[in-house]
Amino acid sequence: MEQDFFAEYAEIEDTHWWFRGRRAIFERILARLPAVPRRRILDIGFGTGAMLTFLRGYGEVVGMDRSAEAIRFARTRCDRPMFIGDIVDVPLRTGAVDLVTAFDILEHVDDDGAALAELARVCRPGGHTLLTVPAFQFLWGNQDVISHHRRRYTSREFGRRVEAAGFRVATLSYFNALLFPVVAAVRVARRLRGAPRGPIKSDFTMTKPGLVNDALTGVFAAEGALLTRFRLPVGVSVVCLAERRG
Repeated sequence: MEQDFFAEYAEIEDTHWWFRGRRAIFERILARLPAVPRRRILDIGFGTGAMLTFLRGYGEVVGMDRSAEAIRFARTRCDRPMFIGDIVDVPLRTGAVDLVTAFDILEHVDDDGAALAELARVCRPGGHTLLTVPAFQFLWGNQDVISHHRRRYTSREFGRRVEAAGFRVATLSYFNALLFPVVAAVRVARRLRGAPRGPIKSDFTMTKPGLVNDALTGVFAAEGALLTRFRLPVGVSVVCLAERRG
């Protein structure tokens, strides 16, 4: 992630429809987890810390990120323990956590198979992982470039990789499906127009707080009730909840 966008993310994560709607969906999914006293949670790639604050409601959360800049930002908004580390070499013992999360992280990693295997290592048998990744390579756009993504995924492809790492998939679906036609049309149109002149802007600059932002939040959040019952056929992202096999 470009350094300028840590500041941008820190400013908008609490209010932007995409972040708010996504958290509402996670609430629905995490409600399906079995009760675990003092659940130990590791959030990998926490960015500016909003998800660390969110995950405090589900257990004792610690955060790991490769970036000292991310830790600096996160410490201004969250008091949870944080440390520097790499997703392919997590400095924790085997079976150390009950839940490991990585939200839009694996698409940054050259060897996502090694990263998933490492998540399986630190997650105890019977524990869980909650993951999100961007969907469909044809949706490649400015945000992928800015964020230094390596790839986007189909849900089937991603589910197979998660299973191969040692997990059993419980929930696997596309999400941000209701807004998918709009996002797809915008990104394809941009690609047909060619490379933009001047600096590339983040997609998050397109929507400001207000009625439109609130409406989009409601549309996005409504998907939580759908994808806990069945798989959505398309979407801008993929979400996966999986159990660590014994």
